[in-house]
Amino acid sequence: MAVVVGVDAGGTASKAVVVDGSGTVLGRGAAGPGNPSAGGPPAARAVGSALRSALAGLDPATVTAGVVGVAGASALADPAVAAAFAEEWVSIGLRCEIPIVGDAVTAFAAGGDWSTGAVLISGTGAVAALVDGLCTVRVADGLGWLLGDEGSGMWLGLQAVRHAVRTFSSPLAREVAAHAGAATPDDLVHWAGTLPPFGAVAPLVCELADAGDPDAASIVTEAAARLIATLDELESPHAPVVLAGGLLVAGTPVRRAVLTRLTARGTAVGTATDPALGAARLALRR
Repeated sequence: MAVVVGVDAGGTASKAVVVDGSGTVLGRGAAGPGNPSAGGPPAARAVGSALRSALAGLDPATVTAGVVGVAGASALADPAVAAAFAEEWVSIGLRCEIPIVGDAVTAFAAGGDWSTGAVLISGTGAVAALVDGLCTVRVADGLGWLLGDEGSGMWLGLQAVRHAVRTFSSPLAREVAAHAGAATPDDLVHWAGTLPPFGAVAPLVCELADAGDPDAASIVTEAAARLIATLDELESPHAPVVLAGGLLVAGTPVRRAVLTRLTARGTAVGTATDPALGAARLALRR
Protein backbone atom coordinates (compact mmCIF):
# COMPACT_ATOMS: atom_id res chain seq x y z
CA MET A 1 0.00 0.00 0.00
CA ALA A 2 1.44 3.36 -1.06
CA VAL A 3 1.35 6.12 1.57
CA VAL A 4 2.42 9.74 1.87
CA VAL A 5 3.78 11.68 4.83
CA GLY A 6 3.40 15.22 6.06
CA VAL A 7 5.30 17.03 8.79
CA ASP A 8 4.78 20.32 10.60
CA ALA A 9 8.07 21.23 12.29
CA GLY A 10 7.95 24.29 14.49
CA GLY A 11 9.92 25.93 17.25
CA THR A 12 8.00 24.07 19.96
CA ALA A 13 7.32 20.64 18.47
CA SER A 14 7.44 18.52 15.33
CA LYS A 15 4.31 16.62 14.30
CA ALA A 16 4.09 14.01 11.55
CA VAL A 17 1.20 12.20 9.90
CA VAL A 18 0.98 9.29 7.46
CA VAL A 19 -2.03 8.96 5.13
CA ASP A 20 -3.02 6.56 2.39
CA GLY A 21 -4.10 7.50 -1.12
CA SER A 22 -7.63 8.30 0.02
CA GLY A 23 -6.41 10.66 2.74
CA THR A 24 -7.13 8.29 5.63
CA VAL A 25 -4.73 8.83 8.52
CA LEU A 26 -2.68 5.72 9.24
CA GLY A 27 -0.30 7.04 11.85
CA ARG A 28 0.85 10.08 13.79
CA GLY A 29 4.03 10.98 15.59
CA ALA A 30 5.49 13.87 17.54
CA ALA A 31 8.91 14.96 18.76
CA GLY A 32 10.79 18.05 19.87
CA PRO A 33 11.48 21.37 18.12
CA GLY A 34 12.23 21.05 14.42
CA ASN A 35 12.99 24.66 13.51
CA PRO A 36 16.41 24.55 11.80
CA SER A 37 16.86 28.31 12.14
CA ALA A 38 16.82 27.96 15.91
CA GLY A 39 18.13 24.41 16.30
CA GLY A 40 20.53 24.02 13.39
CA PRO A 41 21.30 20.55 12.01
CA PRO A 42 20.00 18.74 15.16
CA ALA A 43 16.48 19.90 14.22
CA ALA A 44 16.53 17.23 11.52
CA ARG A 45 16.71 14.54 14.19
CA ALA A 46 13.52 15.82 15.82
CA VAL A 47 11.72 15.76 12.47
CA GLY A 48 13.05 12.28 11.80
CA SER A 49 11.92 11.08 15.22
CA ALA A 50 8.38 12.35 14.59
CA LEU A 51 8.33 10.58 11.22
CA ARG A 52 9.59 7.31 12.68
CA SER A 53 6.81 7.37 15.26
CA ALA A 54 4.19 8.06 12.60
CA LEU A 55 5.53 5.22 10.43
CA ALA A 56 5.58 2.66 13.25
CA GLY A 57 4.38 -0.66 11.82
CA LEU A 58 4.63 0.59 8.24
CA ASP A 59 7.36 0.00 5.66
CA PRO A 60 9.13 3.31 4.91
CA ALA A 61 9.72 2.02 1.38
CA THR A 62 5.98 2.37 0.71
CA VAL A 63 6.17 6.16 1.13
CA THR A 64 5.75 7.59 -2.36
CA ALA A 65 5.69 11.30 -1.50
CA GLY A 66 6.01 13.69 1.38
CA VAL A 67 6.14 17.35 2.32
CA VAL A 68 7.76 18.89 5.39
CA GLY A 69 6.77 22.37 6.51
CA VAL A 70 9.27 24.07 8.77
CA ALA A 71 9.51 27.38 10.54
CA GLY A 72 12.75 28.85 9.26
CA ALA A 73 12.92 27.03 5.93
CA SER A 74 15.59 29.50 4.77
CA ALA A 75 18.02 27.65 7.05
CA LEU A 76 18.09 24.88 4.43
CA ALA A 77 20.47 27.14 2.51
CA ASP A 78 23.07 26.07 5.08
CA PRO A 79 24.76 22.97 3.57
CA ALA A 80 25.12 21.39 7.02
CA VAL A 81 21.39 21.72 7.70
CA ALA A 82 20.43 20.41 4.25
CA ALA A 83 22.80 17.47 4.66
CA ALA A 84 21.37 16.64 8.09
CA PHE A 85 17.85 16.37 6.67
CA ALA A 86 19.02 14.32 3.67
CA GLU A 87 20.84 11.92 5.99
CA GLU A 88 17.74 11.62 8.16
CA TRP A 89 15.60 10.56 5.19
CA VAL A 90 18.14 7.88 4.28
CA SER A 91 18.36 6.58 7.84
CA ILE A 92 14.57 6.27 8.01
CA GLY A 93 14.54 4.35 4.73
CA LEU A 94 12.63 6.85 2.62
CA ARG A 95 13.23 6.46 -1.10
CA CYS A 96 11.29 9.42 -2.47
CA GLU A 97 12.03 13.12 -2.60
CA ILE A 98 10.77 15.02 0.46
CA PRO A 99 10.44 18.74 -0.32
CA ILE A 100 10.89 21.09 2.63
CA VAL A 101 8.75 24.22 2.45
CA GLY A 102 7.92 27.11 4.75
CA ASP A 103 5.34 26.42 7.44
CA ALA A 104 3.11 29.08 5.88
CA VAL A 105 2.62 26.77 2.89
CA THR A 106 1.52 23.79 4.97
CA ALA A 107 -0.64 25.98 7.21
CA PHE A 108 -2.43 27.30 4.13
CA ALA A 109 -3.01 23.77 2.84
CA ALA A 110 -4.46 22.80 6.22
CA GLY A 111 -7.16 25.45 5.98
CA GLY A 112 -8.98 24.43 2.82
CA ASP A 113 -8.78 23.03 -0.70
CA TRP A 114 -7.58 26.25 -2.30
CA SER A 115 -4.36 26.06 -4.32
CA THR A 116 -3.69 29.80 -4.10
CA GLY A 117 -4.43 32.31 -1.37
CA ALA A 118 -3.17 33.95 1.78
CA VAL A 119 -2.31 32.64 5.22
CA LEU A 120 -2.27 34.84 8.31
CA ILE A 121 -0.35 33.39 11.24
CA SER A 122 -0.35 34.71 14.78
CA GLY A 123 1.23 32.62 17.48
CA THR A 124 4.41 33.52 19.28
CA GLY A 125 5.26 35.52 16.15
CA ALA A 126 3.13 36.88 13.32
CA VAL A 127 3.42 36.74 9.55
CA ALA A 128 1.23 36.82 6.45
CA ALA A 129 2.10 35.05 3.23
CA LEU A 130 0.66 34.69 -0.25
CA VAL A 131 0.89 31.03 -1.26
CA ASP A 132 0.72 29.35 -4.65
CA GLY A 133 1.08 25.57 -4.51
CA LEU A 134 4.35 24.78 -2.74
CA CYS A 135 5.67 28.31 -3.15
CA THR A 136 5.46 31.40 -1.00
CA VAL A 137 4.94 34.26 -3.44
CA ARG A 138 5.02 37.20 -1.03
CA VAL A 139 5.58 37.69 2.70
CA ALA A 140 4.66 40.49 5.12
CA ASP A 141 6.06 40.94 8.65
CA GLY A 142 7.57 37.86 10.28
CA LEU A 143 10.37 40.19 11.36
CA GLY A 144 10.76 38.98 14.94
CA TRP A 145 9.44 40.63 18.08
CA LEU A 146 12.10 43.35 18.18
CA LEU A 147 11.25 44.65 14.71
CA GLY A 148 7.76 43.39 13.99
CA ASP A 149 5.53 40.36 14.59
CA GLU A 150 2.73 42.85 15.17
CA GLY A 151 -0.40 41.29 16.64
CA SER A 152 1.47 38.20 17.83
CA GLY A 153 1.57 36.68 21.29
CA MET A 154 4.89 38.39 21.92
CA TRP A 155 3.43 41.69 20.77
CA LEU A 156 0.35 41.29 23.00
CA GLY A 157 2.49 40.50 26.01
CA LEU A 158 4.88 43.35 25.40
CA GLN A 159 2.03 45.86 25.04
CA ALA A 160 0.55 44.62 28.31
CA VAL A 161 3.86 45.05 30.11
CA ARG A 162 4.28 48.55 28.67
CA HIS A 163 0.78 49.43 29.83
CA ALA A 164 1.32 47.91 33.26
CA VAL A 165 4.49 49.83 34.06
CA ARG A 166 2.72 53.11 33.28
CA THR A 167 -0.60 52.38 35.02
CA PHE A 168 0.46 50.11 37.84
CA SER A 169 -2.86 50.24 39.67
CA SER A 170 -5.04 49.01 36.80
CA PRO A 171 -6.51 45.47 36.83
CA LEU A 172 -4.40 44.51 33.82
CA ALA A 173 -1.27 45.85 35.51
CA ARG A 174 -1.99 43.85 38.64
CA GLU A 175 -2.27 40.64 36.64
CA VAL A 176 0.93 41.37 34.72
CA ALA A 177 2.79 42.27 37.92
CA ALA A 178 1.63 39.03 39.56
CA HIS A 179 2.84 37.06 36.55
CA ALA A 180 6.23 38.78 36.74
CA GLY A 181 6.46 38.61 40.53
CA ALA A 182 6.84 42.39 40.59
CA ALA A 183 5.79 44.40 43.63
CA THR A 184 6.63 47.81 42.16
CA PRO A 185 6.97 49.42 38.72
CA ASP A 186 10.75 49.30 39.17
CA ASP A 187 10.53 45.55 39.74
CA LEU A 188 8.56 45.21 36.52
CA VAL A 189 11.13 47.27 34.62
CA HIS A 190 13.89 45.02 35.94
CA TRP A 191 11.93 41.90 34.97
CA ALA A 192 11.33 43.19 31.45
CA GLY A 193 15.01 43.98 31.12
CA THR A 194 15.84 40.29 31.46
CA LEU A 195 13.94 39.75 28.18
CA PRO A 196 11.51 37.13 29.50
CA PRO A 197 9.11 35.29 27.17
CA PHE A 198 6.61 38.14 26.82
CA GLY A 199 4.33 35.83 24.88
CA ALA A 200 3.48 34.07 28.15
CA VAL A 201 1.56 37.22 29.15
CA ALA A 202 -0.72 36.99 26.09
CA PRO A 203 -3.19 34.53 27.69
CA LEU A 204 -3.71 37.02 30.53
CA VAL A 205 -4.55 39.73 28.02
CA CYS A 206 -7.04 37.48 26.23
CA GLU A 207 -8.68 36.33 29.47
CA LEU A 208 -9.10 39.90 30.72
CA ALA A 209 -10.39 41.08 27.35
CA ASP A 210 -13.02 38.33 27.43
CA ALA A 211 -13.92 39.43 30.96
CA GLY A 212 -14.54 42.98 29.77
CA ASP A 213 -11.35 44.72 30.90
CA PRO A 214 -11.11 47.86 28.71
CA ASP A 215 -7.31 48.01 28.66
CA ALA A 216 -6.96 44.39 27.59
CA ALA A 217 -9.75 44.82 25.05
CA SER A 218 -7.97 47.84 23.58
CA ILE A 219 -4.76 45.83 23.14
CA VAL A 220 -6.69 43.00 21.46
CA THR A 221 -8.45 45.41 19.11
CA GLU A 222 -5.13 46.96 18.11
CA ALA A 223 -3.61 43.48 17.61
CA ALA A 224 -6.40 42.56 15.18
CA ALA A 225 -5.97 45.85 13.33
CA ARG A 226 -2.26 45.26 12.92
CA LEU A 227 -2.76 41.69 11.74
CA ILE A 228 -5.22 42.88 9.11
CA ALA A 229 -2.75 45.60 8.07
CA THR A 230 -0.07 42.92 7.68
CA LEU A 231 -2.45 40.85 5.55
CA ASP A 232 -3.20 43.88 3.39
CA GLU A 233 0.52 44.28 2.63
CA LEU A 234 0.17 41.18 0.44
CA GLU A 235 -1.98 43.28 -1.95
CA SER A 236 -4.31 40.39 -2.71
CA PRO A 237 -7.70 41.58 -1.46
CA HIS A 238 -9.82 38.87 -3.14
CA ALA A 239 -7.76 35.88 -2.02
CA PRO A 240 -9.14 33.35 0.47
CA VAL A 241 -7.44 33.60 3.85
CA VAL A 242 -6.40 30.77 6.14
CA LEU A 243 -5.94 31.64 9.81
CA ALA A 244 -3.15 29.84 11.64
CA GLY A 245 -1.17 30.00 14.86
CA GLY A 246 -2.43 29.71 18.43
CA LEU A 247 -4.07 33.13 18.62
CA LEU A 248 -6.01 32.65 15.38
CA VAL A 249 -6.92 28.96 15.65
CA ALA A 250 -8.16 28.83 19.24
CA GLY A 251 -11.26 30.72 20.38
CA THR A 252 -9.41 33.87 21.39
CA PRO A 253 -10.70 37.44 21.24
CA VAL A 254 -7.96 38.14 18.69
CA ARG A 255 -9.40 35.48 16.37
CA ARG A 256 -12.91 36.84 16.81
CA ALA A 257 -11.81 40.39 16.05
CA VAL A 258 -9.90 39.31 12.93
CA LEU A 259 -12.82 37.15 11.76
CA THR A 260 -15.22 40.07 12.19
CA ARG A 261 -13.08 42.25 9.94
CA LEU A 262 -12.60 39.56 7.29
CA THR A 263 -16.28 38.60 7.27
CA ALA A 264 -17.26 42.24 6.76
CA ARG A 265 -15.12 42.21 3.63
CA GLY A 266 -16.74 39.04 2.32
CA THR A 267 -13.44 37.14 2.50
CA ALA A 268 -13.50 33.34 2.33
CA VAL A 269 -11.81 32.13 5.53
CA GLY A 270 -10.39 28.77 6.60
CA THR A 271 -8.60 27.62 9.75
CA ALA A 272 -5.37 25.62 9.86
CA THR A 273 -6.22 23.15 12.60
CA ASP A 274 -3.72 20.47 11.51
CA PRO A 275 -0.71 21.72 9.50
CA ALA A 276 0.88 18.26 9.46
CA LEU A 277 -2.22 16.94 7.69
CA GLY A 278 -2.01 19.98 5.41
CA ALA A 279 1.51 18.90 4.48
CA ALA A 280 0.21 15.41 3.73
CA ARG A 281 -2.51 16.88 1.50
CA LEU A 282 0.17 18.70 -0.45
CA ALA A 283 2.05 15.43 -0.81
CA LEU A 284 -1.10 13.76 -2.17
CA ARG A 285 -1.54 16.54 -4.72
CA ARG A 286 2.02 15.96 -5.88
